[in-house]
Amino acid sequence: MRYRVLGGSGIEASIVAFGAWAVGGWWWGGADDSESIDAIRKALDLGITFIDTAPAYGLGHSEEVVGKALKGRRDEVVLATKCGLVWHGDKGSHFFYESGRSVRRYLGAESIRYEVEQSLRRLQTDVIDLYQTHWQDPATPIEETMGALLELKREGKIRAIGVSNATVEQMDEYRKTGPLDADQERYSMLDRKIDGAQLPYCERENIAVLAYSPLAQGLLTGRVTLDRVIPEGDYRAEDAKFSTENRKRILAFLDEVRPVADEHGATLAQLAVAWTLARPGLSHALVGARSPAQVGENAKAGDIVLAPEDLAQIDEALSRLELQV
Repeated sequence: MRYRVLGGSGIEASIVAFGAWAVGGWWWGGADDSESIDAIRKALDLGITFIDTAPAYGLGHSEEVVGKALKGRRDEVVLATKCGLVWHGDKGSHFFYESGRSVRRYLGAESIRYEVEQSLRRLQTDVIDLYQTHWQDPATPIEETMGALLELKREGKIRAIGVSNATVEQMDEYRKTGPLDADQERYSMLDRKIDGAQLPYCERENIAVLAYSPLAQGLLTGRVTLDRVIPEGDYRAEDAKFSTENRKRILAFLDEVRPVADEHGATLAQLAVAWTLARPGLSHALVGARSPAQVGENAKAGDIVLAPEDLAQIDEALSRLELQV
């Protein structure tokens, strides 16, 4: 496993992180808590020192599972969570329904202070290493949001500040008030919207970029075949990338790049993560897992270093891949 520093924070974390979205059972068709706890502990055993969760993942459930898993091992982990998706009040704008509750985007100062205390309790810790705004709130001034985060940092409740699902312009606004250490964005071979401006910006300003969904919700593993049935309750059933035609095209692309994976003794999933981590300006990949076996596969991706000719071969194949979305 390799390790990189989170922006200017001085905090070093494994380049492959454990993404705890799925362990919350949120939009993924459920999860087994005992297996999730075993998976998290296996990640620590394999050198994955970075765990990312959020209150919205199962309305607090993911954080609770992570807290149980880290009991007695908290000092081995760089622990990241988020704020800004709330269900405890009526402020902010409605975003989605979960378990019959309206989850809203809200980053007011008083709400952030409430949220951090709830996260600390669920995670069974007294400090969060990286605290990120989950989705941006267009109604609250960023100066107010960042001011609240800086207060929490001065109080020792958080160590570093990050954003997620943000624009370059929004990051500029954050940085007018204080230092920004990380930006978490959706990124994979199938989703490279941040290549043009965001990645170069973050590389220039020493902001770590954390890629979520680097396996495109499983499409890049090669295991989502044409006969795969997405179960009810799994949000991927509504994703256009999972159409039969798109799966056919993605599987053909994976067949093209399989020789590169074979040369490195890697699976297609490991190749996809290694490619992501080789992108200029991209520092860490958040990879989900719900079992120790999945964690074992994910961890090996942190050791793979792709040569320039490998990357060129993959990128050339990618240039011919067109999805119907």
